[in-house]
Amino acid sequence: MKALTVIPHQVGSAALIDVAEPPESDGPVLVETLAVGICGTDIEILSGAYGWSPPGRERLVLGHESLGRVLDAPAGGPVSKGDLVVGIVRRPDPVPCANCAVMEWDFCRNGQYTERGIKEHDGYLSERYRITPEFVIKVDSTLGILGVLLEPTSVVAKAWEDVDRIGGRAHWAPTTVLVTGAGPIGLLAALLGIQRGLEVHVLDRMSEGVKPDLVRALGAIYHSGPVSDIGFNPDVVIECTGVSSVILKAMTHVGVGGVICLTGVSSGGHSIKFDEGALNRAMVLENVAVVGSVNANRRHYELAAVALAAADREWLSGLVNRRVPLEQWSQALDRQEDDVKVVVELNTDYSGSA
Repeated sequence: MKALTVIPHQVGSAALIDVAEPPESDGPVLVETLAVGICGTDIEILSGAYGWSPPGRERLVLGHESLGRVLDAPAGGPVSKGDLVVGIVRRPDPVPCANCAVMEWDFCRNGQYTERGIKEHDGYLSERYRITPEFVIKVDSTLGILGVLLEPTSVVAKAWEDVDRIGGRAHWAPTTVLVTGAGPIGLLAALLGIQRGLEVHVLDRMSEGVKPDLVRALGAIYHSGPVSDIGFNPDVVIECTGVSSVILKAMTHVGVGGVICLTGVSSGGHSIKFDEGALNRAMVLENVAVVGSVNANRRHYELAAVALAAADREWLSGLVNRRVPLEQWSQALDRQEDDVKVVVELNTDYSGSA
């Protein structure tokens, strides 16, 4: 079968090659891959900056934002033949640490976890893969290709859970949220904010185009200037850019008792000057909390599945705005101005069981 592979940390090593059928040791559920979303992590791996091959192997199969259809599964399990499914990315470490032992592998404490398509475990960008039932999530069949958005939605589902847990340290009745960044993660974070009945504001650099249109179609308010110009201090900030200057501005423009959740990963190597004392004073005197959030466990994937099932299909389709056939996978890396989520397609038949 065909698979998109790379030699981690080797620039220009990506290749679509023939690989062996997935081993039965990966699990009893056999899935045919329909589509895989491309994100910044994939681009970093392809550039040679990131990634780890499976032990004893040179190449890693890419892909962690998956959508597939079950070809075979054990009777009585959570998924059946014909179901549309998404594979969970992270696996608990084999020790396991205290968190992995209770299936909270997104908080792995010793770093020995693996991640499909990223760290020591082949990903989903192959024609077929195998998986164990506890790491596969059934998708509403009416979503079709839009089910490929489930993995990134799981990331923001966790972020919102973190916000609620931290906000709950006192009386917590937020009404406003600022999402910084209008990429896929930011737009999905905004979607979950709208579903919660909040007044949602989204800030990004673009003054016009697909992203501002998507924000407004969602019923949120779009801003293209600096954080300080939005005119109010939100109860919640979901930070999705990883840009240091934006993060610092958000920390000083959040409401009393507010919560800032950082989901964007900074590249490092950039220094900016800021008044550390003023930042400390504002955060301490106003009980501001900042939390970092990455990855997701099964609970968050399940929350994401519910959120996507309830979302407007026409709006979601605006996020998946470019599809590239597997044989032309390199085109997915050529970022275009209005790209939101680019998807590599392995099969254009997205029918699934009801």
